[in-house]
Formats: sequence, structure tokens, C-alpha cells
Amino acid sequence: MGDGRESYACVFISELLSFHFAFKQSKKSTFRAQRSRKFMEIIMECTDSDILEEGRRVFQVERAAVLAIEQSLGQSFVNAVRLILKTKGNVIFSGVGKSGHVARKLAATFASTGTTSYFVHADEAAHGDMGMIRPDDIFIGLSFSGESSELQTCIPALKAMGIPIIAMTGRATSSLAQAADVALITPIEREACPLNLAPTASTTITMVLGDAIAGALMVAKDFHAEDFARSHPAGALGRRLLLKVSDVMHDLEELPCVSLETDGTEAISIMAKKHLGCFIVTDRQKPVGIFTEGDLSRAIKGKKDFSQTTAAKLMTADPKIIHEDESAFAAMRMIREHQINQLVVVNEKSQIVGMVHVHDLIAAKVS
Repeated sequence: MGDGRESYACVFISELLSFHFAFKQSKKSTFRAQRSRKFMEIIMECTDSDILEEGRRVFQVERAAVLAIEQSLGQSFVNAVRLILKTKGNVIFSGVGKSGHVARKLAATFASTGTTSYFVHADEAAHGDMGMIRPDDIFIGLSFSGESSELQTCIPALKAMGIPIIAMTGRATSSLAQAADVALITPIEREACPLNLAPTASTTITMVLGDAIAGALMVAKDFHAEDFARSHPAGALGRRLLLKVSDVMHDLEELPCVSLETDGTEAISIMAKKHLGCFIVTDRQKPVGIFTEGDLSRAIKGKKDFSQTTAAKLMTADPKIIHEDESAFAAMRMIREHQINQLVVVNEKSQIVGMVHVHDLIAAKVS
């Protein structure tokens, strides 16, 4: 009997605990449901005007922050740029959190605009990646508070190596600013975040300040669009600036070239065989005229007897030419400007070496 009562008691307690757990879970589910409904009610009450107003407020806060940092630019900015110009090694960007994301972006911007640069995470640097930094490098540390413990850990090692330090921080009295050779101060009145918590305006002005340094370095180094394209060979800009006419043109042996005395019928036959929509008239290896499909159409409408004329009489004199070393983009620009389909390509002696057709440029994705 005792064993039966104990067994019954165990079952009763187990069921009671199960009921209690289910009741608590039910209360939690009810609370979550109520909270979810309340959240949805708040969302539903938020009008389009509210959304637009907040969006514009963020723009206003960040615009004001950027304007303030622009007006505060002074000798420290110049000193930072000159310090980077003197550096024989790489520019090392570092930071943690949102500052780390900004630092990574700025390192990429510098690298693509003529200043060798890369990002090292401050925490990883403190645990071995400091070995990536060489004595002839320069270090740019980003921390809005200027008290990032990870960056502070790196400072003594950087000092021991004699590496110049540039600080980008919101506080002139911060540890990072005090340890730096040049401190670029980026104070803000408030973050653009409606709670004044999430890094927003502070990250924006740091990004803009970094871009300003990159721009100043480009000017100081006389960095050109062609230099930029070398860092972007696979992109549209790379194609536009690096692809030469000689890369896309038809070579001389492919061209429908005829002499001034060539019979009109023969010239038209050569034009048809070469499938380039024209024939080119040359004299002593130099292009002197061109006859296109448009010219052919007009001649046929005018009932021209090609057997009774020559290429010299059919041609349009002084065809549009372009040098073989010009960019393919320049060729496309000329074709559009003159509303033609092809350009005769010449060398430095003005001798014909090829022809570029609009279809060749389109196929090469030159726009």
C-alpha cells in the first residue's frame, strides 16, 4: 500500500509540475503576443509623413556634422597628409566595431587611389598580426571615444618600432589623440540615431575625413584616371581607360583597301567580301578616302554605273581617323560624335594599320 501511495504521489507531483510549466509558457506566449500586437499597433500608427520626417532629420544631422568638420580643417589635416606622403611603406588602418568597418573601407579607398594601404584589426594585431606592420609603415587608428582598449594595447609596440601614428577620434583629450603624432579630431553634437546611441553621424564624418585625405593625396601625387584604372582592370572604368584601339581593331590584312584607280565595280566587290561595311581608299599607305554602305545605298538610288567610275570618284575624302594607341572609349566617342560606324586606324606615321567598327566596340563592352 505504501508503494502505491508513493507512486500516486509521484504521478500527482509530475502532473502538477507539467501544469505549472505549461501555465508559465502560456503566460509567456500571451505576453509575447500582446507585445507583438502592441508593436504592430505602433507601426500602423507611424504615418508616411513620420517616416519621411525622420529620414530628413537624419540627413540634416549628418549634413551639419560634415559641414562642421569641413570648417574645422586646418594644419593638422595638412600635417597628416604630409606625414603619409613621406611614408616609404604602407598605410595601416585599424579599429574595432563600427570604427573598424570605416577603417576597412578607407584602406580600400587609399589602395585604389594610389596609396598602398591595408586594414589590420586592432584585436588581431594585439594577438600576432602586429608582425604584418613594418618599421617604415604609418598607422592610422580610428576610435571615436579614443579609448579603445584594443588600440591602446597596440600603441606601445608601435611606438617602440618608431611608427608614426595618426589618430582619428572625437576627443582631443583621449588616450589615442594624446599618443598620436597627428590627431584629427572629429567631434559631433549628437548621433543621427534617434536614440543618440548607434554610431551614425560619427562614422559618417570619419569616412568623409578619410576620403578627404585620399583626395588630397591623389592631388599631391598627380594621380590620374589612367592610374585609377590600373587598380580596376575588370571594371567598366578599367575597360574605358585601359582598352586601346589596337586591342579591338581589325588588322590591315582584314581591311577592304583599294587604290585611287581601282575600278568602281571591283571596289564594291572587295567591300562585299570583307564584310566591314565600307572600302578604304589608300595612297602610299595613307588613307585618303572611304566609301560606306550609306554611300552605296545613295549611289544605287541615283542609278550610278559603277563600271564607269573609280574608287577615287566614289569616295568621301579625308576619312575620320584615330591613332592605334588611343583608348577604345575615345573611338566610341568619335563614332557617336560624327554619327558614323567605323574609324580608320593609323600609326605615328599616319599610315593605315587597321579599322575599328562600332560593333567591335560594343562587343568589347565599351560604352
